[in-house]
Formats: sequence, C-alpha cells, structure tokens
Amino acid sequence: MAGAKQVIAITPGDPAGVGPEVVGAALSTVRFPRGVTFEIVEGGDVAARPGRPTVQSARAAFRALEAAVAGCQIGRYAALVTGPVSKAGLARVGFDFPGQTEFLASRSGLGTDAVTMAMAGERLRVFLLTTHLSLARAIRQITPARLGRTLSHAKDFLGRLGIAAPRLAIAALNPHAGEGGLFGNEEGRVLAPALRAIAGRLGPWVQRIPILPADTVFMRASQGAFDGVICLYHDQGLIPFKLLEFDRGVNVTLGLPFPRTSPDHGTAFDIAGTGKADPGSMVAAIRLAARLVVKQRDR
Repeated sequence: MAGAKQVIAITPGDPAGVGPEVVGAALSTVRFPRGVTFEIVEGGDVAARPGRPTVQSARAAFRALEAAVAGCQIGRYAALVTGPVSKAGLARVGFDFPGQTEFLASRSGLGTDAVTMAMAGERLRVFLLTTHLSLARAIRQITPARLGRTLSHAKDFLGRLGIAAPRLAIAALNPHAGEGGLFGNEEGRVLAPALRAIAGRLGPWVQRIPILPADTVFMRASQGAFDGVICLYHDQGLIPFKLLEFDRGVNVTLGLPFPRTSPDHGTAFDIAGTGKADPGSMVAAIRLAARLVVKQRDR
C-alpha cells in the first residue's frame, strides 16, 4: 500500500536475560526515520524471572525468532533485530543450530556458507570468513569460494554505508603473516592464490587487498587505515572488536534476503533485572537496521 510504513521486527531474546530491558531502554532513545517503524515480536506469555533461565524462556525466544523470520519472508517486516539468546537453552528445546546466524540462513533457504557474520562499530568493522567452528575446522574452510563470498558481502555492506571504494585488509592466520614461511605458509600457499582465483570474478580490486599480521591490522583499522578487516576465524575478529566496541557494536548478518542486526553481547543472566545492562549496543543495532531499510528502500 502506497505510503505504508516499513516495519522492523525486534525480538527481545531470552526473556530471562537482559534482552527485554535493553530493548525497552533502546526504544525510548531511538528516533526512527520517516516511513520506518517497529514491532516487538514475542514468543508468548512466559513468567520469566530475570537471571533465571528456564526451558520455557528458551522456548519463548525460539518461538519469537521463528515468528519474526516468517514475517520477514512474507514481507510483513522489512528487517529484523534479534535480542540475545542462550545457545545452551535453545539446544534444550530443539534448536539445532550453532547460533541465530545459521538459523536465519537455513530458514531463508541458504546454506551457512552463503551468509557472512559481520561486526560493525564506530572504530572497527570485521567480516568473518568462518563463524562457530573449532579452529582446526575453520582453517580447513579457508577456500576461494568462502573468501570471495566474504569479500563480496563486505564490499556491498560498506557501499550501503556510503563507502564506495572500501579499503579492506585480511588478517593473516599465522604470527607475522608467516614470516616468509617460517611460522606457517597458509598466507602464501592458500590466501594469496585464493585472491588471484577470485579476482577474475570480482575484479582487480581484490588482488590489491593486503594480507597483514593480525597483531597490528586491527590497530591500524581502528585508526582509519582500513574500512574493514576480513577475519579467518571467530575469535580472531571478535576479540579486538569487543575490546573496542562492546557497548556499541552491532552483529550484522550479510547475504540474507532482509537486513538483520543484533547487539554484540549475550543474555548476561548475571545482571538481568539489576539495571546494570547497557542498552548502547541495542540502540546501535536498531539504528543500523533502520539505516539499512532506508538504503534498501531508496535503491
């Protein structure tokens, strides 16, 4: 319908965690762009006590997530902001995925290798080649296909933020980027050939991306040398990101048919209901979702 507002679905996450309170605090702060509004999607009435997760609270989080995704698929919602959930709790109620990212990919008819987990903050943005895998498995997943997907998603996302020619770097796997093969040779044996292999498909800009030691590349990116860093495994990107951006960082899933954002923290059951939870990351997640909806609408 002409003039209808675009709606962002917001799931509070596990109702026994800090999700409901940070959602409430964030919504009292955020001012939505013209033509954009929100709807809180819950998983039914649950008598959850802050800091006391139960099977019922996990099931409510699961139901809310399912309802929100279904709404995105039929066009009811233009974007999704997900509150923090307990992976252990979800596993007890039949949630057969490592995290919400993998669930969203599956429900969208995509494989987990078709989406990219990114973390966006004011000083640092990281794009993960692999997510919830052991380090040994993650190393085996460094392939031209995955690298091409991650680079393509990173370039598109940064373009939507107004960065037409993003400066990207790849965090090396080994100390000192292998030091010429002394400390490992994946940089020369795997990463460099992968960049050459995908350059024909994505363009010559790919071969200009440097592979840099991980112990300095994040510092350089935080100081403005790069618009984003491609990370080869989960903790390689999440450790520096949360160190710098914990109170305002946003988890973004790239490659889905709809924008999805989330705060970069967990359920924090230990402080739920105490008033100590900082809503900054949820504020940032809602604002970024609204920004992406507007960009998508105006394309």
